[in-house]
Amino acid sequence: MSRAFSGAKIAVLCDGQVLAYQRDAKPDIPWPGLWDLPGGGREGAESPLECALRETFEEFALTIDPATVSVGQVYPGRSAGALPTWFFIAHVGPGTFGQVRFGDEGQRWAVLPIGDFIARDDAVPHLQQRLRALLGR
Repeated sequence: MSRAFSGAKIAVLCDGQVLAYQRDAKPDIPWPGLWDLPGGGREGAESPLECALRETFEEFALTIDPATVSVGQVYPGRSAGALPTWFFIAHVGPGTFGQVRFGDEGQRWAVLPIGDFIARDDAVPHLQQRLRALLGR
């Protein structure tokens, strides 16, 4: 898992729900105003999972136990010559979402039923597709 990649996202799930946040509505960022999942760009020589877990901590103040991560999948970059990205799924215990301390990126956060996140017309489409495929929905 240590080959070159640009970043990682993670779906943090508990009891049929997923942790998400609404991106800032700035026109100069990718997917402005859409609902997104924790994650972001790689820093230094971190692994894909380290990247996803660090970003989750930075964005939500949640420390996710790597043992809760059940799926990790690499995807091609979204444009010609772009490095691949990773997508993970973590199944966390009850009470985890109550520990969220939302950071300064994004407008707001929510815990959404997984099906609702997948069906939204205002969420990052490729993350919806990845979550749907990996959960077999």
